[in-house]
Amino acid sequence: MRSRSNSGVRLDYYQRIVHRLILAHQEPVTGLFPASNVNSHAWIRDNVYCILAVWGLSMAYKKIADQDEDRAKCYELEQSCVKLMRGLLMAMMNQKDKVEKFKMTQSPYDSLHAKYSSKNGLPVVGDNEWGHLQIDAVSLYLLILAQMTASGLQIVFSLDEVSFIQNLVFYIESAYSIPDYGIWERGDKTNHGEPELNASSIGMAKAALEAMNELDLFGARGGPASVIHVLADEAHKCQAVLQSMLPRESNSKELDSGLLCVIGFPAFAVDDAQLIHNTKDAILSRLQGKYGCKRFLRDGYRTPKEDPSRLYYERWELRMFENIECEWPLFYCYLILFHAFQSDKRAVEEYASRLEKIMVRSEDGILLVPESYAVPQDLVGFEYQKPGSQVREVVGRCPFLWGQSLFILGRLLQEGFLAVGELDPLNRRLGAQKKPDVVVQVVIIAEDNEIRDKLAEHDLHVQTIAEVAPIEVQPARVLSHLYTYLGRNRKLGLSGRKSRDVGILSTSKLYSLKDRIFAFTPQFADLSRFYIASDNELMIDILKGEINFLKSAWDLLGRPLVTLVLKRIHLDQDKIPLAMIQTMRKLKSGYINGTRVMLGSLKDFLNTSAITDLSFLGSTEDGYPDRLHPDVQTYLDEHLLRSFSNRSTMNLRGGQLRPRTLRRRMSCKGAIKKTRSINVDSDNLGMEGPSPLTERRLSSIVPPPWLQANKQSHVSVFATTPEEGPTSSPLSLGNELIRENIYPVDPHHSRSAIDRRSEFVRQQEMPKILIQRHRAETNFADTEVEELIAMLRETENLEEQGDILQYLVDTQGLDFNTAGLGFKNKPEDNGTPTSNANNAGMLEEGRVVTVRDLLKGLYEKACQQKLWGLVRHTAGMLGKRVEDLAKAVTDLLVRQKQVTVGMPPNNEHTITAPLPEVELRQLIHDAYGDDESTAMLTQELMVYLAMFIRTEPQLFHEMLRLRVGLIIQVMAKELSRTLNCDGEAASEHLLNLSPFEMKNLLYHILSGKEFAVSSVARGNLSIVSCKSSRVSKKSQIGLGDPEGEDALIATIDDRQGQWLRRRRLDGALNRVPRDFYSRVWTVLEKCQGLAIEGRVLQQSLTQEMTPGELKFALEVETALNQIPQPEYRQLVVEALMVLTLVTEHNMVPTLGGIIYVEHLVHKANQLFLEDQRKVQGDATLCCAKIKDGKEQQQAASGMLLCGGAAYICQHLYDSAPSGSYGTMTYMSRAVALVLDCVPKHGEMECAIS
Repeated sequence: MRSRSNSGVRLDYYQRIVHRLILAHQEPVTGLFPASNVNSHAWIRDNVYCILAVWGLSMAYKKIADQDEDRAKCYELEQSCVKLMRGLLMAMMNQKDKVEKFKMTQSPYDSLHAKYSSKNGLPVVGDNEWGHLQIDAVSLYLLILAQMTASGLQIVFSLDEVSFIQNLVFYIESAYSIPDYGIWERGDKTNHGEPELNASSIGMAKAALEAMNELDLFGARGGPASVIHVLADEAHKCQAVLQSMLPRESNSKELDSGLLCVIGFPAFAVDDAQLIHNTKDAILSRLQGKYGCKRFLRDGYRTPKEDPSRLYYERWELRMFENIECEWPLFYCYLILFHAFQSDKRAVEEYASRLEKIMVRSEDGILLVPESYAVPQDLVGFEYQKPGSQVREVVGRCPFLWGQSLFILGRLLQEGFLAVGELDPLNRRLGAQKKPDVVVQVVIIAEDNEIRDKLAEHDLHVQTIAEVAPIEVQPARVLSHLYTYLGRNRKLGLSGRKSRDVGILSTSKLYSLKDRIFAFTPQFADLSRFYIASDNELMIDILKGEINFLKSAWDLLGRPLVTLVLKRIHLDQDKIPLAMIQTMRKLKSGYINGTRVMLGSLKDFLNTSAITDLSFLGSTEDGYPDRLHPDVQTYLDEHLLRSFSNRSTMNLRGGQLRPRTLRRRMSCKGAIKKTRSINVDSDNLGMEGPSPLTERRLSSIVPPPWLQANKQSHVSVFATTPEEGPTSSPLSLGNELIRENIYPVDPHHSRSAIDRRSEFVRQQEMPKILIQRHRAETNFADTEVEELIAMLRETENLEEQGDILQYLVDTQGLDFNTAGLGFKNKPEDNGTPTSNANNAGMLEEGRVVTVRDLLKGLYEKACQQKLWGLVRHTAGMLGKRVEDLAKAVTDLLVRQKQVTVGMPPNNEHTITAPLPEVELRQLIHDAYGDDESTAMLTQELMVYLAMFIRTEPQLFHEMLRLRVGLIIQVMAKELSRTLNCDGEAASEHLLNLSPFEMKNLLYHILSGKEFAVSSVARGNLSIVSCKSSRVSKKSQIGLGDPEGEDALIATIDDRQGQWLRRRRLDGALNRVPRDFYSRVWTVLEKCQGLAIEGRVLQQSLTQEMTPGELKFALEVETALNQIPQPEYRQLVVEALMVLTLVTEHNMVPTLGGIIYVEHLVHKANQLFLEDQRKVQGDATLCCAKIKDGKEQQQAASGMLLCGGAAYICQHLYDSAPSGSYGTMTYMSRAVALVLDCVPKHGEMECAIS
């Protein structure tokens, strides 16, 4: 035998260690590792980490294998890896029914088990006896499976196993929205078994999804059938949520050392180098000790203070674990690997020497990694006094195989037996390097020749759908349907992909299927979806956003390709809308919003785009992999026929039918308006007290319809007598035209909402003359309905049709059949009985027509004519819901933003966990009562908020709850301020804004930018940014010219009201100063409690929660949310900030008992008014002028002269925070006066400057 080289000898030494410490424990039957000699359970996570050392060693042998015995050793080690990975695969495949069920329910009880018997791979504890749902364990398995397969091991043997693993991919793909028990199996750190969203699970899932994408599980020997497919968008969602969470681990753990495996080996899940750095620094600065790192703050596991007789902790107990948490050497192993991959030799050596000091030597001299180190019982007191000073003792298993395995990997890397690339054959470690700029390719296709020619007039040359053949263009829903066939397997009872969502990353690729090539239009362009899609400007805005998103998110081979089809529906009065032309010109120029783009035709881009093979659509299970699955074949054949055909809209009126009477028109007037509940006029926003919903309607200004002077009491002049018959009527010639000119249409038809409103006011001043006897509203006979339907047929004005239909819905219900009505009217006053040949009623092609069908027709018309107020209302009445509503809410929630809907204070509902579409819609509509328009607006705003949080997360900093009801009120308030109109007009304007302008207004309110409103055609408003500073002139437009007093208001000093407005915006958006919640924690620690609007935050919260914990922030937020008026809430926040300054500068050892924060604000208000009297300030005109006696009466009657909310003078709200008359000054004085603990006299250093 030849003498071995030094490296060979050293490797043999490691092989002995690996054999003795790790392989000796591997069960011969299943290949699994038991937890210890006394516990035969095998955890997925621990097993995968254990085998890594074996895998690493096998690759080291492969490199020096110059002798047969080395090759044999290498093979033996490799097969141990295969044995273990297959053992876990078999254990999971035994639970395939759970995988199938979990795709639907995502319930913790339907999840794969976290541990199995190492003897036979069967379950060892019941579904509900353990926190089994641990997405990170399944993800880790898939990630290492992918890495091992890429390194040349063959682990998966059959196509059935391939489809099972494809289903495991579906199992983890929505990790970003599934709360689980996490890497420590505990969920919430109180250990009560509540799962939470964990950053470490989401990061591991993202890594697994990326590693699995397009991976051939049969390695080099496989074909298209053994490839795993992942929708890129799912991995990207995990990434976005992970980035928004780091360095936080979950709601109850503000930091966790487990994140080391996400930012470094094995997951490498974070692409942002700065974020990796910040997370590692946070862990080192707060969790590192002499003996390793703590798992997380206040971790009671195995500490001397833990009560071993019960699993859970009492909430007050957690404080006892502070500073005595166990320290785990395992994390030093992670840090060594982290720095080895960064090739930072110095840091590797430093951690290696630290680790050696705390390892335990066995009898035969092998270094062992112990599980953890705890403070001995008798030294706990000293450790509390001086954290980190006491000598600790080993607790738990030794050797701890998870840590031992990582330690051996670290040694192999340090001694040069392995290169980092060998442990990461998929090159995941390069994710955080800078990538070149992405060029987004855009293809515009015309629906037919006519549209192509229209575009050519503008010098834009495109192809039609027919001309791009053989490439087929399909809507995104076709792709989502095709993906449901992925992973189907009859033998295993697996049904394929459940989610129907395909994002922009998936539609930006080309797909090949046998010899066909498909391009898909993006999901947002699918017109059948929702009314938002019929606003061209908004669609263009979304397109720009998506192009921008592709620039940052695209990481596939090839360039992204966005295919858009320009259709008839997009035309505006048969012209291509200007906004579209401008955008196409921009695209042609090569840059749009800072992203490089190329506009071209599909065939130009074939070579540069990413192409994915849809081979999984073959009937592999029936033995014909080359033929399409029969269902797919029929679906495609059917779909290709109707993919881009237009839907015909329903016609409301029969062509020649002439009207009968206009008598009932007035009683429906304003029916829609009566349902509105946005409240603007009351200056104390949302402060109505407990009055029931109906009393908060805007219609309080409008007299009930039957009291209104009836202007249209003319009987129809052109009542055609039966002899003439409708055909010979002169009217039927220029039907539309004449109707517009001589027909007595609603006089309000084309006027703006403001004129209409003055009309109402005028009507109120006129004596109420009832021109006609109206039968009581309640006595409904058929005739009444018939007249209504007759009116419905003849009126051209959609608003009016809306009012009539609203009235019909209220009285008859949505499913009322209108067939056969509206013709056989009662004899008219002029005595001519009417009958009509066409008695078929409103039958359309011989079927029943319900009120719902009529509403649908109206909805589609309103969409075409862009009457947005009506669109929103009819959409609400039809119970439409935004397609992506649940997705939008999930997008907000997983980024740790809670959402509330409904108007505060009484009808506000908080959404804290993702809900299904139907429940969400129900919740929103319950919150707004009958107010359909606002309910629809709420859904719409949630979608815009989700768009913003995806593209501009910085807008949402320091906001924990998004209160959509308040945001709507503030939007209306801002409009009424900008337009100088009253509340009702403002809310009319708000509901009539086009979706694009609505999104724009929301953006200005979120970002705090000033805006002006300009009027564009058709009485629509447009929101324009003011380019100047944050505080600019009030917009000077009313609609039309500002008359009289309006002009005066607009020219008053525009600085007035600016602070009030900022406080109102910040209050409504729940925005707080930086580190606000953790600073409130320090205040709470020094007093017995903080009382806000009747809610007391107890000091005991600090016992349970750490300062940076999200759960604590939510407690504070809930208390602040009790305050209905946004500007008052902001002053309370300012008062709390002053208290934090008192504690931070250690002026006093304790703040005493319960502090009533409102007292501070009211005290500050008193001091302010006293100063105002002294200097004769503005407030002497309102609050400061009355002497004390009358002041009491005034307060009792509930309103201040200046309209300030919560009895605080408007002028105080409008003072800047700083300066000698600033709010902070008064707050500080109030704190000094109200708190007993602050010394009343003597010198004190003033820290508040």
